[in-house]
Amino acid sequence: MTGKQGFTLIELLIVLVIIGILAAIAIPQFSATRELAYFAAMKSDLRNLATQQELYFATNYDYSDDLNALEFVASEAVTVTPAATAAGWSATVTHAALDADEGCAMYYGDATAPTIGSATPEVEGQIACTQ
Repeated sequence: MTGKQGFTLIELLIVLVIIGILAAIAIPQFSATRELAYFAAMKSDLRNLATQQELYFATNYDYSDDLNALEFVASEAVTVTPAATAAGWSATVTHAALDADEGCAMYYGDATAPTIGSATPEVEGQIACTQ
C-alpha cells in the first residue's frame, strides 16, 4: 500500500479561508450586539435612578443629586451624572466602552432637559440616547 492518509495543503487552506470568511461576518455582528447591551445597561440604570428618586422624594419631599443618599449603584462601567432641584431632577449616563458623547439622558419635573451628544429628551420621563 502506497496511499498515505491525511489532509492535503489545499484542503487545509480551503478550511482556513472558510473560517476567515465566517469570522469576518460574525465579528461586526458581535460588536453591534455588544454596543446594544451597553445602551440597554444605561437605560436600565436611568429607570432605576428614576425609581430611587421617587422613593427619596416620598420620604424627603425633595430630589437628590447624591447617589449615596439615593442608595443607587450604577451598573459596571456606567457613569451616572445626576442633577436635582427641589421639584425635579435630570441625569446623563455614559459607558466606559463608548465615546464620551455617546450615552443617554432623562429628566423629570422642572429640571432642565439634559443633552448628551445630539440627544435631548423631548418629554419628561423619556430616555433619549445617542445611538
